[in-house]
Amino acid sequence: MPGPHTPQQPAFSRAALAPGLLGAIVLLAGLALVSSDWYLYVRYAVSILALILCVFAGQARLWWWLAGLIPVAVVWNPVWPLPLGDLVLQGLAIAGAIVFVAAAVTIKIPADTRR
Repeated sequence: MPGPHTPQQPAFSRAALAPGLLGAIVLLAGLALVSSDWYLYVRYAVSILALILCVFAGQARLWWWLAGLIPVAVVWNPVWPLPLGDLVLQGLAIAGAIVFVAAAVTIKIPADTRR
């Protein structure tokens, strides 16, 4: 029987917070690199982080986040890049950063009760 000062286990974890905020930072920092060769690394980072957030959204059973995260993974995929202009890609980067931050803040994965 736990005492009065025993810490309680959290009911959820915010595992999506770090990759979501990191994805937003990469997108916003990548605005300066859109037309350079270094943008390939931005594409890799953004698409991988978007797919990681898709996994966390699935674990949290927040399937509607996939409607925002899968397009981010597709637009910034490095294997088959979409032929988008620099200005369009910069506008989409700002929208993608908003999706990343919103997903990072709202995705909460229920704590594992099997311990």
